Amino acid sequence: MQALVKASQLQGRVQAPPAKAVAHRYLICASLADRPGEIVCPVNSADIAATAACLQALGADIGYDGMVFRVLPLNPGCPASGGMLPCGESGSTLRFLLPLACALGAESRFSLAGRLPERPMAPLYAALTAHGIRIGGQGTPLITCGGRLEAGHFSLPGDISSQFISGLLLALPLLRGDSRISVGGEMQSRGYLELTMGAVRCFGLRLPPLGKEMAISGGQQYRSPGRLIVEGDWSASAFWLAAAAISGCQLEIRGLDPASLQGDRAVCAILGRMGMRLYWQGDTLRAAPGDLCATQIDAADIPDLVPPLAAVAAFAAGETRIMNAARLRLKESDRLAAVAATLAALGAEISEQEDGLLIRGKTRLAGGGVSSCNDHRIAMMAAVAALGCTGPVRIEEAQAVKKSYPHFFVDLAALGGDVQLEERCV
Repeated sequence: MQALVKASQLQGRVQAPPAKAVAHRYLICASLADRPGEIVCPVNSADIAATAACLQALGADIGYDGMVFRVLPLNPGCPASGGMLPCGESGSTLRFLLPLACALGAESRFSLAGRLPERPMAPLYAALTAHGIRIGGQGTPLITCGGRLEAGHFSLPGDISSQFISGLLLALPLLRGDSRISVGGEMQSRGYLELTMGAVRCFGLRLPPLGKEMAISGGQQYRSPGRLIVEGDWSASAFWLAAAAISGCQLEIRGLDPASLQGDRAVCAILGRMGMRLYWQGDTLRAAPGDLCATQIDAADIPDLVPPLAAVAAFAAGETRIMNAARLRLKESDRLAAVAATLAALGAEISEQEDGLLIRGKTRLAGGGVSSCNDHRIAMMAAVAALGCTGPVRIEEAQAVKKSYPHFFVDLAALGGDVQLEERCV
């Protein structure tokens, strides 16, 4: 799909899409619970659908009516075995479901698409194989696992992916014995680990405080709280805040939790430093534009915010430096390179660093043609950057937004955006 986006004045209110990070965790916990449950999630993205499909392959019965997931849990004592688990391009799905399948003793095959086979997994594979698991096909689009995970001491780095640790936090309480997790190095993306802790505790499990050493009691039972609502996604909503900053318009976003455990709510503080005016009125976040200025951004705990913040920085007076973002090279694209190339193609003054970006802002960009690199966040970044371009922006592979926010271009048009979508014949 190709999207043509032109500069336009946005106005109105948009509903934040449900946080896929929360939906992943709720679906997993509900599928392990003692009784059926419901998860209110009004948008089903490709990543969320992948997790649901994998849980069904393990024996859960999950129905979706466009608003609510209804989950009939699997039997942990007798999970489905030998099934194909279709992860798509979802790193969360693979890194959460692989330890779970191992803890259940379910021999499984995981099919991976896109760049997912290239993304880092070695530390998790090593931790699992050291505790009784056989893993085949490492680095290929088809991963196999066999055996039953044994309790014990698990050592993982904290600076590659928090999802390794989250996967173990979800799986280890199911084991017969007690376990311990040791986290080496700096613990990055702490907010995502807090999300995991919050979800697991919501289902009645006992976990220690998040730290470098965590003792996990085995033999625990997930207990369904009944009905849960997936909160709004701060990562996706950051693009609407960026749109308001770039276009100089006022927007309202509903469905976000100001006290969320999502680390990406830090976007408010960062954009505040850059000159935006943000304030709450009831359950609505109001964004008002201001004179944009450069800042320094440490992306260690907020890597998903780099694309929208880089787009804003392209229009902010002065030089913005984004640092500690090397992990972005191993996303759906080499996201550091993709951000730099995309914004440069639109006329931005931007240079790619080993672990970050340097961006000198301009009043306007020129526009032009770009590719999403099959990366949902690059597609959304290009679309909001178009709001500050003198010419139109043509985005190839715009369908990448389906991974996390399938209604993005519909919402952009509803806010007054000048958007034309064209399906491309292959």
